[in-house]
Amino acid sequence: MPKLEAYDRSLSYSYAPGIFPSTECLRACPERCLRLLVSSAAEHSEGVRSLAQASEAAGVRVEVADRALARIAHKDNCFAAMVFEKRESELSADGAHVVLHHPSDSGNLGTILRACLGFGLRDVAIIRPAVDLFDPRVVRASMGALFSLRVRHYDDFDDYRAAFSQHALYPFMLTGAVPVEEAAEKAVRPFSLIFGNEASGLPDAFAQLGTSVLIPHSSEIDSLNLAVAVGIGAYAFTRRR
Repeated sequence: MPKLEAYDRSLSYSYAPGIFPSTECLRACPERCLRLLVSSAAEHSEGVRSLAQASEAAGVRVEVADRALARIAHKDNCFAAMVFEKRESELSADGAHVVLHHPSDSGNLGTILRACLGFGLRDVAIIRPAVDLFDPRVVRASMGALFSLRVRHYDDFDDYRAAFSQHALYPFMLTGAVPVEEAAEKAVRPFSLIFGNEASGLPDAFAQLGTSVLIPHSSEIDSLNLAVAVGIGAYAFTRRR
């Protein structure tokens, strides 16, 4: 087997650090699993042993690789990591979408992916430039949710819109015209929930696209964290289905 490299965006593979993310990778997409790395400090623990047995049963090579784990996770308590093939998916033509416009924080992106899966929104579009979807920090923050979602990148929003012109657009903005509860109540399916960059939000032009949505909050803060906003929007738009 070739020597594994420290993660870089240009690689054709990435890592799912942690026992649970690795387990989710193996469960959801075993065909993408290339090998399982385990720590010598935990190879006999119940969690690692169970994961290793499942990996071997699926034909995935298991190897003790302490140094590789240290490079991947940048911490001492990472006891396993699945090496997996990077791959994007086609989004559902008639499903609800979450659209992330230039997301820049790996922790936020991972948390958003987990929230999307939790609320049954399995299609996520990412508009470039954006943080690396396959960065191990994103994978870990998602707790493996990435592997149960359909995620695809687009070079700009126009490309996404051209591919899904039938979707009703709901851009979330600080200047949104309709409160989130009302927008969700009257939502037209299939819909796209659109969220902007952590620092700058969506460009003003998005206010003219579809129905702009406002999440009301107190004047004590200037805005909500992106992952929090996505969680609120996802809950509001899916709770009545």
